[in-house]
Amino acid sequence: MIDALFWVLKHIAQGYTDIAYVLTHLGTIFDFSDNMNLLHVVFYGASSRSFFVFFDIFLTIFVIGLIRRAFLWRVVIILEAIANKTGRFFAWAGLFMVLQQTMIVFLQRIFRVSEISISPFGIGFTKQLGWWAEMLKAENALIVCLCCAYTFVQGGHVRVDLVYARVSFRTKRLIDMAGSLFFILPSMTLVWLFGWFYMWRHMITPPVSASDSLEALERKVRVVKWNIETIGVSPSGFDAYFLFKVMMVGFAGMMILQAAALFYRSFLEFSEGEASAGKYADNDVPNNKIAAKAAAIH
Repeated sequence: MIDALFWVLKHIAQGYTDIAYVLTHLGTIFDFSDNMNLLHVVFYGASSRSFFVFFDIFLTIFVIGLIRRAFLWRVVIILEAIANKTGRFFAWAGLFMVLQQTMIVFLQRIFRVSEISISPFGIGFTKQLGWWAEMLKAENALIVCLCCAYTFVQGGHVRVDLVYARVSFRTKRLIDMAGSLFFILPSMTLVWLFGWFYMWRHMITPPVSASDSLEALERKVRVVKWNIETIGVSPSGFDAYFLFKVMMVGFAGMMILQAAALFYRSFLEFSEGEASAGKYADNDVPNNKIAAKAAAIH
């Protein structure tokens, strides 16, 4: 037990050192013309050290928020704004899916067209209809992955919790705080850890995995090179499937940020009482309608 506590405290201290190093070496760290920098980003991007960097930032913001609640509210506003703006932007993919599918049906069934050419700014872009049809999967993934945090902030996820519906306001906030710490953060951290290496396996060669040590990766420095996956399911199908791996990591990152935002908001609302419910929330639907909808579900 003592050894485990010492390990945690050691890595918390190391996290602050890593934050200082990253802030003072940004230009060097992300200079991917040097393969060693690229491999270090691949390794440390899903390591315990990156976790403790996030934990230190999370903890520091919370400690400052204990002293200055206005600061913590500002952090909540910023984090929720990231989810809202991202979700509202990529939600337009739903409209594009409808228009694109309609276009494909008309061109294929009525006009018997087999390919579509687009030439913006004089740059030719010609793809088979099968490519455009399979691209619908990527647009659907945009909605699923990058609008999930937005839906979460808006209270759009259906929750049927008989206990939660019947407890007091402050007890609900405690449940939300515990849920963000012990359910959302651990699950999304796992998605990030495995999604991170899964993404890089389809962007560089030789392939990397979560079980590779730093020394094993560094031995590949002379042979590593970019190899973006461009293989489609069919010969003329959509050939940018690496985007699905990128979106998986984006989904995990967005949800990790919103787990932190939920914890901070729940703490502030617990501290300030029921009058602070929904404070500064940028909701698409007025709070009273959300409450009525939630009551009807429960």
